[in-house]
Amino acid sequence: MFHRYIGDRAFYRRIFSVAVPIIIQNGITNFVSLLDNVMVGQVGTVPMSGVSIVNGLLFVFNLCIFGASSGAGIFTAQFFGSRDQEGVRHTFRFKFLVCLLLSVLGCVLFLAGGRGLIGLYLTGEGDPAVAQGAMEYSLDYLHVMLWGFLPFALTNVYSSTLRETGETVVPMVGGISAVLVNLCLNYVLIFGHFGAPALGVVGAAIATVISRYAELLIVAGWAHLHPQRTPYLKGVYRSMYIPGKLFGAITAKGMPLLINEFLWSTGTAFLSQCYSTCGLDVVPAMNISSTMFNLGSVVFLSMGNAVGIIMGQLLGASTPKQEVRDTNRKLIAVSVASGLFFGCLMAMFSGLFPRIYNTTDHVRQLATLLICISAAMMPFNSYTNATYFTLRSGGQTMVTFLFDSCFMWLCPVPLAFLLSRFTGISIVPLYLICQSADLIKCVIGARMLRQGKWIQNMTA
Repeated sequence: MFHRYIGDRAFYRRIFSVAVPIIIQNGITNFVSLLDNVMVGQVGTVPMSGVSIVNGLLFVFNLCIFGASSGAGIFTAQFFGSRDQEGVRHTFRFKFLVCLLLSVLGCVLFLAGGRGLIGLYLTGEGDPAVAQGAMEYSLDYLHVMLWGFLPFALTNVYSSTLRETGETVVPMVGGISAVLVNLCLNYVLIFGHFGAPALGVVGAAIATVISRYAELLIVAGWAHLHPQRTPYLKGVYRSMYIPGKLFGAITAKGMPLLINEFLWSTGTAFLSQCYSTCGLDVVPAMNISSTMFNLGSVVFLSMGNAVGIIMGQLLGASTPKQEVRDTNRKLIAVSVASGLFFGCLMAMFSGLFPRIYNTTDHVRQLATLLICISAAMMPFNSYTNATYFTLRSGGQTMVTFLFDSCFMWLCPVPLAFLLSRFTGISIVPLYLICQSADLIKCVIGARMLRQGKWIQNMTA
């Protein structure tokens, strides 16, 4: 029975050729983000809380950019599978225009409502002076980070297109270069080394913004300097023309993805806000826990991207259904196995990791318990992530909308809201209950995969 979930050497070579560069890029990015987080944490618990709140809010913007690119990316992978360069060019233009618009809207929203949004996370029990300090640190960090919106969006346009057309190494190199720039500048600007002023959280923000411009320069520069590898970029900016029929098709498939990412990310932010009502110590504890989870989840999240790319190319090439199903089953098995392995590692180091932060014992104890819960859920997260990308690869964007964000707002969000507002439940059981909702999602995902409606070629 188990042989159905194990591929041959050619199968794993194909997976690793797509997934490994993404894993390396995301792994280094998350490792440096961990170091970045620890550096800010050395400044103190209050600055760490401020940065954590803002990064949680910026996560909504980041996922909206991802969602905007993802709708067109479904078509990009399938156009590439059918060797239609003109189609890839049009999808690139679509991504460019939408991401540009979202960058402008994001800046306006955070400039106008940043203080109010941050204040929602500072309502838990604790010293009012601590809450005020976290507010000031948050605003200082946010106002600098807004300068990085545009380069982040444009890098996503180039990197996602390159990955979907088989060029996974260049985005990896760009990402690695960016995080190294970020790390070095963090060391200089946060603590004031080599004659630079010690800027604290502002220095961390400046370093991040500069690193995003560096990444854009590397990725976009390579793409335009190697036309033989990126023929779809030839004349891409001479006009912004996109055939009306294709524009409508991408919008019809892509808007549910954009709305999905927005609703899912805002749901995540709302969950964090509900958790924060359990006390001001919850914010830094959640920050520590999520930092370790982000590092541990690199492989299964990268595998999700690989699943989407490989399945999209197979569907675009009109591969027989049985082969598509067989490949997908084995891809998901690899993803779940990675989640199980790294979940075990997280549990092993759950007590040691919080000790590297300059914070209180209570925050460390909370962080340890939250890490253990996240570790236990990681195999299930791996399955739902791979299922999401599978459904998306076949254009089932409305289904993924229901599967992802609708589930978020119908299950864990109401649970968190009701339990945090109307009971005296503490953060650990509250977090456990809300995270366990993903078990229901696994059952729903398995049923959707068996139905097979996602197996379709949209570029035929």
